[in-house]
Amino acid sequence: MSSSKVLKLMKDKDIEYVDLRFTDPRGKLQHLTMDATIVDEGMLNDGVFFDGSSIAGWKAINESDMILKPDLNRQIVDPYTSHNTLILFCDIFDAVKKDSYERDPRGIAKKAEAYLKKTGVGDKAYFGPEPEFFVFDDVRIKNDMNETSFAIDSAEGPYNSGKKYENGNMGHRPGIKGGYFPVPPVDSAQDMRSEYLKGLREVGITVEKHHHEVAPSQHELGMLYNTLVNQADNVQLYKYVVQMVSHSFGKTATFMPKPVKGDNGSGMHTHQSIWKGKTPMFSGNEYAGLSKTALHYIGGILKHAKAINAFSNATTNSYKRLIPGFEAPVLLAYSARNRSASCRIPITLSKNGARCEIRFPDAAGNPYLTFSAMLMAGLDGVKNKINPGKSLDKDLYALSENEVKKVPTVCGSLREALESLDRDRAFLKQGNVFTDDQIDAYIALKFEEIHNFEHTPHPIEFEMYYSC
Repeated sequence: MSSSKVLKLMKDKDIEYVDLRFTDPRGKLQHLTMDATIVDEGMLNDGVFFDGSSIAGWKAINESDMILKPDLNRQIVDPYTSHNTLILFCDIFDAVKKDSYERDPRGIAKKAEAYLKKTGVGDKAYFGPEPEFFVFDDVRIKNDMNETSFAIDSAEGPYNSGKKYENGNMGHRPGIKGGYFPVPPVDSAQDMRSEYLKGLREVGITVEKHHHEVAPSQHELGMLYNTLVNQADNVQLYKYVVQMVSHSFGKTATFMPKPVKGDNGSGMHTHQSIWKGKTPMFSGNEYAGLSKTALHYIGGILKHAKAINAFSNATTNSYKRLIPGFEAPVLLAYSARNRSASCRIPITLSKNGARCEIRFPDAAGNPYLTFSAMLMAGLDGVKNKINPGKSLDKDLYALSENEVKKVPTVCGSLREALESLDRDRAFLKQGNVFTDDQIDAYIALKFEEIHNFEHTPHPIEFEMYYSC
């Protein structure tokens, strides 16, 4: 859309404020709100200056000027503000060079899409993520030098089966691993999830469904697949809508992968395929109706999975989900029958539905970097004809110890993932999509989190070691 049409839209919708949104390296959505009276074609076309040194992992204080350049292809009227506010996603530009800032996650995603076209493998990569999340009634966190604790509470939690409530304990709640799919009143969040879907529609996302997930207090919404940058934008809007709607219900939502001990964690299974024009490049006559291109794409992802983990499983908490026994896709294998495989091949009724589903990512990281890293790994697999090996259609949890040892696994910690990324980065730098500067800055930023995690005593350590 041209800047003049955006201005007309603002006039037609009585827009009072324009909210410029961008995503930081960790994946957190940030914003700067402009008064509509000063928004003109120059601002929409050229962007506005802001202080990049305030964003962790970006500019130093002596080179802090950056430009927020609105992407006018998408306009969203915010359904949650009391004043009419137009949301515009922005790309980050270097104030001196006037070109895309190499550490901007959204800019990297755009370069990944351009690289796909350059390879000739296809012209569009479609992504269909399934972000899961928990909703709680109360969360308390304490991290002092002499006291460390957290406490979560949800009326759905099985730990509340014996709790006295002022109006009585109704007793209808899912048990451990019991949330998939009982109807209300066991599923207590039907109306809230419907409100989530309504919110997604209001911000322009094509929705499909909603349902309770396996763990008590855990949920998932379904949205239609889309191209890489658009879908990463959608994930950011998805998280925004979920958190705002939850807040309106007096509750709190989190995309933290493993907030509850002893039950399933939250992942973000990600379906993906490549198309060239109207031709599905993943459809063929190989295993499960896939093409050789699709199998090589899978081979690339499995080969580079540990480096991908640095983006797709970008928190120390992510690796409390990636453990055997909780439907976690730990083993790096592919299968058309096995949901416990890291790569599942969904059964489809049409060749247009041919795709792979990568199951180890979670939604706590940066979707632009996660999707871009998987695309770059897959394209490396296609370029080098990487064989993914034989499919593994057995129950992976029933494998013998010797069989399990032969199957590679995802990383066991964020430290291992970052060290893997440091060693295995060449596939990301093809086409100058990722750069050494961006990767080094990202690794340094995430090591700050590792330092905080590894240098803080944990309550379980007191239980295990205090009397040693």
